[in-house]
Amino acid sequence: MTRAAKKLLFWTPRVLTIAFILFLGLFALDVFGEGYGFWGTLAALLMHLIPNFVLVGVLALAWKREWVGGVLFLGLGVFYLVETWGRFHWSAYVAISGSLFLIGILFFLNWIFKGKLRAPVPQGG
Repeated sequence: MTRAAKKLLFWTPRVLTIAFILFLGLFALDVFGEGYGFWGTLAALLMHLIPNFVLVGVLALAWKREWVGGVLFLGLGVFYLVETWGRFHWSAYVAISGSLFLIGILFFLNWIFKGKLRAPVPQGG
């Protein structure tokens, strides 16, 4: 496995998770147009950001233990499907659960190839 492939497989699930957390955070911004007072807006914002806090915790666990990330991200994808089935357009399921499934699979691949990712790359010569 080349050095570039190692870095790509290591960093892709982590960067995608950070991007996904930022994407979900955008949905929390709708509380500012609801007309709540300061404390009501703050409370609503914190409530909307609970999934982001959960994902930050899962990413922290998955950073060193990739198999944990694989299990948790796949589990969160299934959880989202079960809890929200029939409420949204199919594209919402693809965007949310599909992203979680992709990240979970990438963390599993990262775990499977962990030995190859950590092993030094032989220098050509």
